[in-house]
Amino acid sequence: MELDLSEDHRLIVETVREYARQELAPKDIEWDRTETTCCTALDSLYEMGLMSMRIPEEFGGLDLPATCYAHVIRELAYASPSVAVTVAVHSMVCEAIARYACDQTKAEVLPQLAQAGNLSAFAISEPDAGSDPGSAKTRAEKVAGGWKLFGTKMWVTNGITGRWFIVLARTNPGEKSNGLSMFLMDARTPGLERNIIHGKMGLRASETAEMSLEDVFIPEHNLLGQPGWGLRIALSALNAGRIGIAAQAAGIAQACLDLMIDYARQRCQFGRPIADFQAIQWMIADSHTELAAASLLIDKATWLKDQGRPYSQAASMAKLYATEAAGRIADRGVQIHGGYGYCNEFRIEQLYRDARVTRIYEGTSEIQRIVISRNLLGEN
Repeated sequence: MELDLSEDHRLIVETVREYARQELAPKDIEWDRTETTCCTALDSLYEMGLMSMRIPEEFGGLDLPATCYAHVIRELAYASPSVAVTVAVHSMVCEAIARYACDQTKAEVLPQLAQAGNLSAFAISEPDAGSDPGSAKTRAEKVAGGWKLFGTKMWVTNGITGRWFIVLARTNPGEKSNGLSMFLMDARTPGLERNIIHGKMGLRASETAEMSLEDVFIPEHNLLGQPGWGLRIALSALNAGRIGIAAQAAGIAQACLDLMIDYARQRCQFGRPIADFQAIQWMIADSHTELAAASLLIDKATWLKDQGRPYSQAASMAKLYATEAAGRIADRGVQIHGGYGYCNEFRIEQLYRDARVTRIYEGTSEIQRIVISRNLLGEN
């Protein structure tokens, strides 16, 4: 799947693969068991340039094409799904700022996002606004020199360590979709309260936070795009983000497939390795086939994106199939491991839990089916 990568990009992917499997994989197991943030490992990722993959070169970034970027996320997810989503969300926000921020904000913020201590996050969901971001109630009031935000955000990935947030807020209470705008918020601004959400089923090392905004000031130049563009920007960012989550799911699936193959070769029943039994062989064959199909869908979406062509439907197809395939592959992995797959002594148990949320965030599987069908039916 790396045949289309340049030599330089292939070297980046191989370097990340080696680093992630040696350094991140052992830590990921401990982070999961202790429910400890993986953000303690970000300094090394900044040094490697992995936090600037989607930042333009003129602002100090690597500006990697989407195809290479997806391969990097996949390698990170193989070792640590939590690190992968941390980097993917940060990259999605970097891309949105590069596309929609004014020149002043780009010059001030994008170089910082490539440096340690400047993790970014995407604050769109609310207690009563998940799949329907148009119903967001967080409001922005116009004041001298900018805006002030009031409201609550939920399920914010990177929400505790993050410094830079793009926040969806209502600027026109009289309208639904067109009454929303997107703001870039510095978390060091007074009025922001953040609380970690514990007890998650999986991705326990990925920070998920609830945020309360009370009188948080946003300078005028930190409005992204124009007033009323909020939902447009959110959906554009999610299109890009879905490629990252599809790649994350593929990385999880590849790790599950490798674990089930290794275990099937070692585990003996009825006097021979269980890999000799057709039932096990079919589960492995189905998993490999589904992973290959998911990879091709991801590659198509990234190719379209790199070509500057419409890719919304392709991104939704990649996310839909890759995440649901990852769930099936992880389930087979647990089944092949038998009773051992049901306890946390074996990593397949953690990966099974980690895979589940990929069908929820960045748009549920149901939302992806809506996007795909509306594209085919010619609906907006």
